[in-house]
Amino acid sequence: MKLNIVPARTGAQWVREGMRVFLRQPLAFAGLFFMFLAATAVAALLPVVGDALALALIPAVTVGLMAATQQAVEGRFPMPAVLVVALRRSPSQTRAMLVLGGLYALALLLIIAISTWADDGQMARFVAKHGGRVTPEMMADPEMQAAARASMQQLMLAGLLYTPVAVLFWHAPALVHWHQVPVGKSLFFSAVAVLRNTPAYLIYGLAWIALTTVCSLALLLLAALVGRMGLAMSGMLPLSLMIAAMFYASLWFTFRDSFSADDAPAPPAAG
Repeated sequence: MKLNIVPARTGAQWVREGMRVFLRQPLAFAGLFFMFLAATAVAALLPVVGDALALALIPAVTVGLMAATQQAVEGRFPMPAVLVVALRRSPSQTRAMLVLGGLYALALLLIIAISTWADDGQMARFVAKHGGRVTPEMMADPEMQAAARASMQQLMLAGLLYTPVAVLFWHAPALVHWHQVPVGKSLFFSAVAVLRNTPAYLIYGLAWIALTTVCSLALLLLAALVGRMGLAMSGMLPLSLMIAAMFYASLWFTFRDSFSADDAPAPPAAG
């Protein structure tokens, strides 16, 4: 396995490729992404361990979505069974994937616990006190503004804490699955790959933010033009799910271009 250093413009190419492969088979990817959400939602319903189990499934199912992209690129139609491909390898690889999932769940639960202290539930208590509705009068209330600031601080803290976790786990599941890398080394190699290719990953992230913003504004503008703001509210969720599915479809390309086999030439720079 060899680490590849890619140009910064490759980040935008990863986004385009994710969109392209999704649009090639939109029903397949939308269905797989919905199954991914459904699996984690059902797992979260289990008492006591539900939330941890739902988080622990994310690395393995993410590999399944990456494998679906790989199959689509090769001209095959990804079937639902691809979602659990990461748990159907050798017993040692399955154990490694489960350990990786456990570490990921532990990291996210710690982030949730720490960031919750910053808000202390102010926003939730204030909204609940007013019957669960947010009105213009409430937005002008100093108590509401203080709760909103606390919630924003909570989100910023959670994002700051999640960044190193994302760097460590970005490629780790794929390295375990496709290159049989031990858990500890997979986390290390993932961090090295992301940090060595920071410009490409920054452009990749900014491109997804820009795409989401432009699509949301376009939907709001369309709703305003036709005089039906309810259209924007009802369309925002499907739009968000579609962009999220495109994002997961693009993950395979970030891994494909960041690593290559020792005996294979490095892939050409995208774009």
